[in-house]
Amino acid sequence: MTATVLVEQPELNLSPQHVLREVFGYQTFRVGQQEVIEAAIAGQDSLVIMPTGGGKSLCYQIPALVLPGLTVVISPLISLMKDQVDQLKANGVAAECVNSSLSRETLIAIYNRINRGQIKLLYVSPERVLMTDFIERLQQLPLAMIAVDEAHCISQWGHDFRREYASLGQLKQVFPHVPFMALTATADDATRIDILHRLQLANPHTYLGSFDRPNIRYTLVEKHKPVSQVIRYLETQRGQCGIIYCGSRKKVEMLTEKLCNNGIRAASYHAGMEVDERAYVQEAFQRDDVQIVVATVAFGMGINKSNVRFVVHFDIPRNIESYYQETGRAGRDGLPAEAIMLYDPADIVWLRRMLDEKEEGPQKQVESHKLTAMSHFAEAQTCRRQVLLNYFGEYRDTPCGNCDVCLDPPKRFDATEQVRKALSCVYRVQQSFGIGYVVEVLRGMQNIRIRENGHDKLSTYGLGRDHSHDYWVSIFRQLIHKGLLQQNITRNSTLQLTEEARPILRGDKAVELAVPRLDTAARAVKSDKLSNKNYDKKLFAKLRKLRKSLADEEGLPPYVVFSDATLIDMADILPTSYGEMLAVNGVGQRKLEKYADPFLDVIQEHLTGHG
Repeated sequence: MTATVLVEQPELNLSPQHVLREVFGYQTFRVGQQEVIEAAIAGQDSLVIMPTGGGKSLCYQIPALVLPGLTVVISPLISLMKDQVDQLKANGVAAECVNSSLSRETLIAIYNRINRGQIKLLYVSPERVLMTDFIERLQQLPLAMIAVDEAHCISQWGHDFRREYASLGQLKQVFPHVPFMALTATADDATRIDILHRLQLANPHTYLGSFDRPNIRYTLVEKHKPVSQVIRYLETQRGQCGIIYCGSRKKVEMLTEKLCNNGIRAASYHAGMEVDERAYVQEAFQRDDVQIVVATVAFGMGINKSNVRFVVHFDIPRNIESYYQETGRAGRDGLPAEAIMLYDPADIVWLRRMLDEKEEGPQKQVESHKLTAMSHFAEAQTCRRQVLLNYFGEYRDTPCGNCDVCLDPPKRFDATEQVRKALSCVYRVQQSFGIGYVVEVLRGMQNIRIRENGHDKLSTYGLGRDHSHDYWVSIFRQLIHKGLLQQNITRNSTLQLTEEARPILRGDKAVELAVPRLDTAARAVKSDKLSNKNYDKKLFAKLRKLRKSLADEEGLPPYVVFSDATLIDMADILPTSYGEMLAVNGVGQRKLEKYADPFLDVIQEHLTGHG
């Protein structure tokens, strides 16, 4: 077994390229990694903005192995620390985490190893790193670097502000000559400036990578019958891992129950569950024992699972940063993935109402701005990726070709007649009812409520019976988007005409709308098109089975052994020797010695036809 990579090995004179290849098993750096790594090795402070799955971790892990001394990594969640440490140890790196879940004996053992120079990377929470006794301990050690992961938590302008993070600037005063690296996937201009200010970074090297995740297909679906829509979508994703985000604990439990009742194995995750219960679900998901997790936003930041193929938003998030971060949990292996959002404008109205109840102040203004941007993204009639990237200050001239708007552009039609019927009906019911009721009147439905209100006698009653309920709901939503109608949140979202509606009712103005999309199940990325490589799919399935078996024996998530992308590379290259196996992306020296034999055996058996 290969020895772990220790601190004092100057005779090795390791280069970043050597560490990348021999320790982590990658042949080339991703865009931006090398310049960030070289700046850190040169002792420069850094601010690194890279997309989720873009290789941020290697930006500090490689310098940590090249430089003498200990690298301290500040991370917000125990689960995130544990996952990173597990993956580093699998590659033969001496890494540990210090957190509240460890026993006193374990902590003492870790500290003793640190004092002996036997640990290269130490993961720690912001609360612990600011403790006086911990700072004093660090002052006795040779520090290579301090890395702050999820650095957007520092900023009051960020979407996930945490007070304990905001105090991390104190460390720069204590360790003025130690290079700092702040890393995040989500930070707009205001957040980036705030991070630099609060961490007191001196003349930092700033790397602003592209926010684009080209392997993720962004799709928005009108929310009509959301549970049925989700079930229909999941039926196209059998055997794939995914996360479904809901806006409340109640919805999480409801949807999980509905899925299980329909033969879809899913688990719930939310902050109201016991700690042990949440840990069990997260571990089962990491190990591929549970394929689908239905969760609130409490589930996510600690998830570093590489083979999540889809993320579904049952409800719209409060801001684009959350949406970007949550959808970014899909496709971290670089293979095709999907981000599906079910959207109902009433959800925005509800979020706006909750926001209005908060105290006035700068934080409320920030949240209001971010919610408005989120609604603009959802209502976009142009390339969604362009809208998303524009929000982060990244501008693209050409549409992406991999979102619902690009793949199936909305068809436009002269909707003047339908719009006049819809607006007239709102007027006839005295602007006192919501979308559902107005649609029922328009379609001539026979129910007690309509008869009791006398609305079956209106001139607009039944004028829209030639179209379905969902068709008219789509029309009304578009009228809200266009500002012809508004929903009164103080009166149960009743529809009210705006001034812009009057010239249309008078017949003075025409209206063009998008043809309603009534196919309510999102198109799925076919599971047999995970890669453009012409890999052997039967062999890939066998390699996945072997990986799961080995991972279970070691008590590890399968992706810690090898990612799906690495297995696809094996099924494409078909290595039959150690040398050929080292050419596979993701196979370093440690993993070669530990896992090569069983994987080579399966490949050899398959090639000789005995599998």
